[in-house]
Amino acid sequence: MPGPPAFPAPDPRDVDPRRVRRAFGRAAGTYDAAAVLQREVGARMAARLDYVKIAPALILDGGCGTGEAIGELAARYPRSRVVALDIALPMVAAARERGRQGRSLLRRLLPARRAGAAPWYLCGDLNCLPLRGVAFDLVWSNLALQWVNDLPRAFAEWRRVLKVGGLVSFTTFGPDTLMELRRAFARADGHTHTNRFIDMHDIGDMLVDAGFADPVMDMEKITLTYPDAGALLRELKGLGATNATRGRPHGLMGRARWRRMLAALDAMRVQGRLPATFEVVYGHAWKGEPKRTDDGLPIVKLTRGRP
Repeated sequence: MPGPPAFPAPDPRDVDPRRVRRAFGRAAGTYDAAAVLQREVGARMAARLDYVKIAPALILDGGCGTGEAIGELAARYPRSRVVALDIALPMVAAARERGRQGRSLLRRLLPARRAGAAPWYLCGDLNCLPLRGVAFDLVWSNLALQWVNDLPRAFAEWRRVLKVGGLVSFTTFGPDTLMELRRAFARADGHTHTNRFIDMHDIGDMLVDAGFADPVMDMEKITLTYPDAGALLRELKGLGATNATRGRPHGLMGRARWRRMLAALDAMRVQGRLPATFEVVYGHAWKGEPKRTDDGLPIVKLTRGRP
């Protein structure tokens, strides 16, 4: 008799969503102090909106963290409302508190100025948005997609909630991110220690396959330096960016393996400091008119000519 159907083994580089949620929940109180790179990338991402003509009424901040971008988006688009979403409930609570304090300060400093619509806050997953479709004009997501296993599904969700003519603008990390740490751990054991980071060209192809038009992809490398491995690992932990891969080692790393990892990192020092490379991928694309129905049939538009 035939045996049970064989299912493919999970990719050890996939992240465990439950572990991601717990890690970022624990980091809600330390995230802002550690998020130097995230703020810088967010500022560079926002500057790119200067060249885009859009007047969104409803904006989704997908992976809002502690709400750093909400004020920027509200100031840039004062007639809009931001929906801030994150997978970790403590992050959503921190974003709400930041927003409450910011609006209170604005009312005290500028009592004659009317604040825009108050943001809405949601706890949810980018792969399954708890939102109705065809509602948003802009989806903004800063350094969140590297925690998503199924990028095509996330892009399909973004397209579902966007209006025709709406824009997605996002950043994520590319394959060279934390290459120093990855190489050092490879000397110590055979487990996965960093996420799977996807090449920007593949991400662009995924956007097209999801039905987005005119995708624009760009990349830059940013190198941060640290006095020692402990400082780097503490910063990652403060962000919530701990090892959440399914192939991560279970249990403590032995002293011998830890020493091998540290020795490999020390060999990469530049002028006495440990470098950490981050390949930052920027992307944006538009939701065009649908070309097929949900069941795959082509949509043909007929126009009546003049008699």
